[in-house]
Amino acid sequence: MRTALGVPAEYRKLATNLTRVLACSRIMPAQYIPILIFAALAAAFPAVTLVLFRFIRPTPAAVGAKLKPYECGVEAEGDTRGRYSVRFYIVAILFVIFDVETTFLFPWAVLFSTRHQGFRLDPVYALASMFVFLGILIIGYVWLYRKGALEWV
Repeated sequence: MRTALGVPAEYRKLATNLTRVLACSRIMPAQYIPILIFAALAAAFPAVTLVLFRFIRPTPAAVGAKLKPYECGVEAEGDTRGRYSVRFYIVAILFVIFDVETTFLFPWAVLFSTRHQGFRLDPVYALASMFVFLGILIIGYVWLYRKGALEWV
């Protein structure tokens, strides 16, 4: 059976249902499309550049002196694969952990200072929760200091 426009009724019904589904679903707002395009370009640029310049660059064979370590025009003094102290890694990891934990202060500050009634925290609850969080953080710092994990030498 055909409609007045000559389109089969099944196709028209399918198109109507598809239009309803697309209009009702809010899978991805149109405002995110430029962000996705930018992210795709940002991810593709380094990959395309590496592949392109792999075909352009010269590839000479490395032999003899070119395989030796080079240190400002003189022979290397020691092993080029020196070992770092484990303490350096421990301090670096501790810095990252405690630095990331302090980022949890920003959502709290936003909720504490907002004027919107649905999102505003009770001031006593907000301060108490932040003092508990900071207390746990300070206890962690004191424990690490007593263990000697924050000392360099």
